[in-house]
Amino acid sequence: MTTVKYSVPTISCNHCVHTIKSELIELAGVKTVSADAATKEVVVDYENPATPESIESLLAEINYPVKK
Repeated sequence: MTTVKYSVPTISCNHCVHTIKSELIELAGVKTVSADAATKEVVVDYENPATPESIESLLAEINYPVKK
């Protein structure tokens, strides 16, 4: 399993956190998701077939783009 951490500046509240968690956990290969409104970070544990690119793409699709 691989862990990746993202900075997501558009996280502003617990609703954002809930949305991110509920959407990402549905992505095939994603095992756990944590998000924090205070630090604006998302941490994802995943394995194949999920990839960092597919996770970032889904975050962008739901209006929580990753800060590069």
